[in-house]
Amino acid sequence: QVKVVESGGGSMQAGGSLKLSCVVSGHADMADTNYCMGWYRQAPGKERERVADINSRGDSTYANSAKGRFMITRDTSKSTVELQMNNLKPEDTAMYYCVADPQTREFCANLASRWPNWGQGTQVTVSS
Repeated sequence: QVKVVESGGGSMQAGGSLKLSCVVSGHADMADTNYCMGWYRQAPGKERERVADINSRGDSTYANSAKGRFMITRDTSKSTVELQMNNLKPEDTAMYYCVADPQTREFCANLASRWPNWGQGTQVTVSS
């Protein structure tokens, strides 16, 4: 059973930085760690929204709200993905979820419902 575990959330003042980390384990072929991974977030009263994702080639995509401020990176040797968040804004306050799809390499899902594996989430709170 695939397990996704996030870490690194916390509280920060606007303009600060945080780095989120995620480790994926338990999928059938643990030697094959090169697949789609990403981050979603959900603020109170709002729908989950994609923040960023990265495919097997290292190509990444970002939500408009994240472009220029966030960076997603991965370490395929460790099956981990990180989200470096800079210049944080109060509107970035949300629960952040790591997602993984060990069955997809190149074209990562563009809908939340199509990501099969989710972590429990890590809270990010940005104060003004």
